Amino acid sequence: MSNGELFYSMDVKLKLTDGLPPYPNFKEGIRRAPMREFTLTEEETALAIQNALRYIPEEYHEALIPEFLDELLTKGRIYGYRFRPEGDLKGKPIDTYEGRCIEGKAFQVMIDNNLDFDIALYPYELVTYGESGRVFQNWMQYLLVKEYLKVLTKDQTLVIVSGHPLGLFHSGEQAPRVMITNGLMVGAFDDYDNFNRAAALGVANYGQMTAGGWMYIGPQGIVHGTYSTLLNAGRLKLGIEEDKDLSGKLFVSSGLGGMSGAQGKAVVIAGGVGIIAEVDASRIQTRYDQGWVDAVMTTPKETFKLAKEYLAKNKAYAIAYHGNIIDLLAFAADEGIPIDLLSDQTSCHEVYNGGYCPQGITFEERTTLLAEDKKTFKALVDKSLKAHFDVIKKLVAQGTYFFDYGNSFMKAIYDSGVDEISKNGRDDKDGFIWPSYVEDILGPQLFDYGYGPFRWVCLSGKEKDLLRTDQAAMACIDPNRRYQDRDNYVWIRDAQQNQLVVGTKARILYQDAFGRLKIALKFNEMVRKGEVGPIMLGRDHHDTGGTDSPFRETSNIKDGSNIMADLATHIFAGNSARGMSLVTLHNGGGVGIGKSINGGFGMVLDGSRRVDEILKNAILFDVMGGVARRAWARCENAMETCVEYNDMMKGLDQITLPYVGDREKIMDIIKNHTDDKGGC
Repeated sequence: MSNGELFYSMDVKLKLTDGLPPYPNFKEGIRRAPMREFTLTEEETALAIQNALRYIPEEYHEALIPEFLDELLTKGRIYGYRFRPEGDLKGKPIDTYEGRCIEGKAFQVMIDNNLDFDIALYPYELVTYGESGRVFQNWMQYLLVKEYLKVLTKDQTLVIVSGHPLGLFHSGEQAPRVMITNGLMVGAFDDYDNFNRAAALGVANYGQMTAGGWMYIGPQGIVHGTYSTLLNAGRLKLGIEEDKDLSGKLFVSSGLGGMSGAQGKAVVIAGGVGIIAEVDASRIQTRYDQGWVDAVMTTPKETFKLAKEYLAKNKAYAIAYHGNIIDLLAFAADEGIPIDLLSDQTSCHEVYNGGYCPQGITFEERTTLLAEDKKTFKALVDKSLKAHFDVIKKLVAQGTYFFDYGNSFMKAIYDSGVDEISKNGRDDKDGFIWPSYVEDILGPQLFDYGYGPFRWVCLSGKEKDLLRTDQAAMACIDPNRRYQDRDNYVWIRDAQQNQLVVGTKARILYQDAFGRLKIALKFNEMVRKGEVGPIMLGRDHHDTGGTDSPFRETSNIKDGSNIMADLATHIFAGNSARGMSLVTLHNGGGVGIGKSINGGFGMVLDGSRRVDEILKNAILFDVMGGVARRAWARCENAMETCVEYNDMMKGLDQITLPYVGDREKIMDIIKNHTDDKGGC
């Protein structure tokens, strides 16, 4: 073994040969995570170090204690930088990985792709996207999991708890090869303060959604979601016909990081003009170099002037504004500049941890304040959220349609003390005065029909495999069935020319239950015939049934169950029972700890008949479980979808449908009863 090489014997203890590995070099220009909130006592700090040392043989503890302590005091977390492999980590072709089963090798591709310098937001801190969505807590976990995946067999399951590989357990070929949970907390302690403490102690990982589930495929995933959201917002709120696009319409938002980086690209594909504000110059540069924004401006006046030119031409264009979104919006409000669609995609689930930059300070000053004066930073954030709220109110009064894009923006405003944003005037249980994009757009137009972010990765790494799967997927779609199918047909038809791939060869395509199954079976057949290499199938957790989140995915669930986490848990358990290759369940998602439970899956297509049967059993349940929940909440489109499904699946499946009570009649009876009896 070479100097510093690590290996793990089956007694699950780390072994080091020839001393500790050399400390890695850090590449200049790679974004680094800011200092995380650190509130541990001296005793808890000792516990955090002791916890991290569990991965390391005792003879190296004395050397590592000061190193881990320094990481805690300067970063707020123990990342174990010494154990990070040198250089960039890219998802390589599956055949280059060592493994005893195809799934073990496939998951290694996915993990490395999530930590690619071109994809990850803070790759040295294992953060893939969303300011805090991590693949693992530390590099010791990364190495240990990779070694486990090398020895994983088709009769074993690797169990991972908040990034920590609990161990390999014998199961069977029909069981999942990997089961992952991230950040699940006991209810009484399920809040940010307790999570922050647990994360600093090294016992909780914020997996976000597809970061901790290893299924992130770069911003391409959210490009499609944003494209669909903008098109449907235009149809529902701006009167655009179903076969038309956003030509001549202006969309304004903020954020060009991991997920939010999709916004410029999405609005251009949808045919509109977009202005996206961003305070971090490096993120703007990334999107400009990718060609995902067309121009970079530094003053509101020049930004809107350029946008007006392209609006007049009905030509799609994306502009990055280097500055604070509040300054941009204030200029528009004062000058009476019409904005058709308005949103926000800053990481407000981490609003006090760097996800939102206050007005009046630079990005660099924000980073300094985070490290040196958290109290002042928090006060500035609260002040800015109020200003942000006030300027959106002005624009909405002028005719702008604003929607929350699921980043916990309105919740952050409410938590900052702006009670006016509450929908019911009492609390946040019924949401806020402006809609979530799921509540108003994606829920009724897509999720209630089962359409969601289906995705796949060509594990061979070959461009030709991606092109062949694009063509096969397009052949499976009837563009005349529904306008949603037409949108998706156009999406996959133009995917290659839109240059959406960042990282490994992957694609996303919104599809409903039977659409996903048809494409999945076609892909597995192609693998079986040798037309393409193995494929990793999956979806975003942000899906019809993948997530329970009252401020986002379940915001159009109006029966009161929007606060319940039963469904995502059932989908996780059901996918496990049906044999999906990888199953995950997380706390937090894109809206923050305690505000969401979300789950996803990964399915390795190896061409076998066994996989065909798993797909037939699992894909429909994964989608229709969520539609069934929406139907029971009396969502009309979901009820219609379930009626059709029951007719098609007679003798196999049966979804329970509700009787719909007359709300006005109920209220009249309650009112009369109240008048007669003097109160309920």
